[in-house]
Amino acid sequence: MVRTGFQLILDAQPDIEVIAEVADGAACVEVARRLRPDVCLVDIRMPKLDGLDVTRALAGPDAVDPLRVVVVTTFDQDDYVYGALQGGACGFLLKDAGPGLLVEAVRAAARGDALVSPSVTVRLLERLGPHPGTAAGATDDAGRLHRPQGSEGFQGPLTEREMDVARLVARGRTNQEICQELYVSLGTVKTHLGSIQTKLGVRNRVEIAAWAWETGAVRSR
Repeated sequence: MVRTGFQLILDAQPDIEVIAEVADGAACVEVARRLRPDVCLVDIRMPKLDGLDVTRALAGPDAVDPLRVVVVTTFDQDDYVYGALQGGACGFLLKDAGPGLLVEAVRAAARGDALVSPSVTVRLLERLGPHPGTAAGATDDAGRLHRPQGSEGFQGPLTEREMDVARLVARGRTNQEICQELYVSLGTVKTHLGSIQTKLGVRNRVEIAAWAWETGAVRSR
């Protein structure tokens, strides 16, 4: 019923076409690799292979020509969905999020962006909390967060303004909201985001948010 509902909502959009729907994780991996959709919408809980395994297979570091994966979750039961971030997911979606957010999550993933919803990502990563000393990063005496020397893809500490942008991303702010809070242009925000991704060696704003929470750049309220 959920799959049918999602398909009806997405197929009703002029710019979206559902090319397949499957009932289990193993079939998802097989069909996705064969058809190469622009976006895969993956349930965190599926028979045969769960959403974490499917995400790693389709979008993880070892995936050949990775696909874009959006994970569907019932947040209160699925705290372990954080693992999907590390597995390469580019967004989260609650099953009861509504048609508008479903469509926007798919469109964002298709653009190569990620939907970072305050109702999902922020609460999830707040629960994760900071993990000082992890491979993801540490804080120096100047308050700049960085990864240990030799970390793959890392190219240096963030500037103070880049840290401001990263914190707001971790709070679930959109680019436009970041513009308003920092009094900068949209182009400036996008430039900062590109620089942050390059320096941290991450692929999207979901991973920026994960990094910020994991390293303690932003803390629970």
